[in-house]
Amino acid sequence: MARKLQSDKVLFGTVAVLVSFGALMVYSASAVMAAERYGHSYYFLLRQLAWAAVGLSLMVAATNLDYRRWCSPLIVFPALAVELILLAAVLFTDRSHHVHRWFRLGPMNFQPSELTKLVLVLFLAYFLDLRRKSPNDLAHTLLPIALVSGVSLGLILKEPDLGTTLAIGMVASTMLLMAGVRWQYFAGLGLAAIPACYLLIWRVPYQRDRLLTFLNPYADPLGKGFQILQSYIAVGVGGIFGVGLMEGKQKLFYLPEPQTDFIFAVISEEWGFVGALAVLALFAVILWRGLRAAALCRDEFGRLLATGLTVMLVAQALINISVVVGLLPTKGIPLPFVSYGGSSLVINLLAVGILLNISQRAGQLAG
Repeated sequence: MARKLQSDKVLFGTVAVLVSFGALMVYSASAVMAAERYGHSYYFLLRQLAWAAVGLSLMVAATNLDYRRWCSPLIVFPALAVELILLAAVLFTDRSHHVHRWFRLGPMNFQPSELTKLVLVLFLAYFLDLRRKSPNDLAHTLLPIALVSGVSLGLILKEPDLGTTLAIGMVASTMLLMAGVRWQYFAGLGLAAIPACYLLIWRVPYQRDRLLTFLNPYADPLGKGFQILQSYIAVGVGGIFGVGLMEGKQKLFYLPEPQTDFIFAVISEEWGFVGALAVLALFAVILWRGLRAAALCRDEFGRLLATGLTVMLVAQALINISVVVGLLPTKGIPLPFVSYGGSSLVINLLAVGILLNISQRAGQLAG
């Protein structure tokens, strides 16, 4: 009799805690602002809960779908086509916060670059598995990957969204290394990227301003440096144990949009160093369980897919937290499962569902 597949309860429980805690912190960070702008304090919380319900439904579905069914050109290439069409189409939408990143769906927004993260991980896992005997073949392996990834990342840069581009680049690089691509290619790519970085950062005024603000936020404390300095204040005021849930002050119109990219600053103020460390520990658990699933997986596609999804989730968290504490220039990267934002939450929960299925089958084989 076949043994029943067992879900990774540690991974599932960790994500459930983050989603629940995220909903609580979205309410804490946004209640006053929501009441001021929209007339009721639950405005952002109710939307977050609605997206969480959608994401959890997709997570459950993906958990019960054999991950090997994703390894099909009938899934991978249509998904690529859809995400490229959406990335191109979003450039023709009305600007929001001076960028073209969202489709308006009634009261909800959808950000296609979030879908791109998942689709490119799926494509890389599929294609590198297909070319597993020749991962360093320049013409038949690396150039097709560079073409597909380059078009997607180029469209995201056009929005513009440098932060998401860098996050996807980290994920892709990790997967290529795991597949056995020689480090010399990365060295060459790094050298080639130097002039591109100069053009994308130093020659673009708002990116240059972000970098200069990162280096010295006190040069313009009431202007360009205001947001990051308010984040520093929130983190510092929190101390060891925080000022208490709902008691934070920086979210009260000091931190712009505190429920999104700077929600970790609110967590640090209200829960202190202990709370911030607990959030880091939860993402460390996701890294551990995801890489464990990859290590136990017997096939190359599952191993690469688990690695890519795990790095996708953890890299976003590290970038977001690094920005909040001043280790990186400001980027528009949400904190997975915690920040307000439907696209990010749904895609990340779907990714966890796939990870859970990989861990189920890897555990079965390991047992």
